[in-house]
Amino acid sequence: MGTSFSTRNRLGRMLWAVIGGIFFRCSPRSFHGWRSFLLRCFGAKVGKGVTIFPQVKVWAPWNLDLRYECVIANNVNLYSQGKITIGCQAIISQGAHICAGTHDYNKPDFPLVTGPIFIGDQAWVAAEAFIHPGIAIGKGCVIGARSVVTKDMPEWMVCAGHPCKPIKPRDLAFKKNFSASKQV
Repeated sequence: MGTSFSTRNRLGRMLWAVIGGIFFRCSPRSFHGWRSFLLRCFGAKVGKGVTIFPQVKVWAPWNLDLRYECVIANNVNLYSQGKITIGCQAIISQGAHICAGTHDYNKPDFPLVTGPIFIGDQAWVAAEAFIHPGIAIGKGCVIGARSVVTKDMPEWMVCAGHPCKPIKPRDLAFKKNFSASKQV
């Protein structure tokens, strides 16, 4: 869908740039609760036990849904022009780019197009992976380092490449043990 940003959105992002730049990005590494609090103040939904590191870049906190015990590592870019949901106990590793906005290159004015991104429970997006707008990554899915995800990825699969493709299933014994130990 084509999108243009309201004055309220632009003012909110300006305020977030100042507050986030000072109080989020400059906070001590172990202050995960503080950063979660700041995100909530700007409209993000943040579950219990979320670990979010200070060098995470957030475009619009109000478009984030970070579910319980997910981990967002330093230098992750949550480019939340559209909704980004990161599931329970999911891990987003260093330098990953979760990009919920792009431009329609088939039109002369390149209008903005956004698409929600959903990363399932217990999924892992490895270092420097790129997730395109409108993508769903299934529960327990592993996205390999530096992969470029342009299509939805299935549950409990190891996926990698440019473009990213399913390679093999994850160990089902691990899946049973992991699911049984942490009930939502």
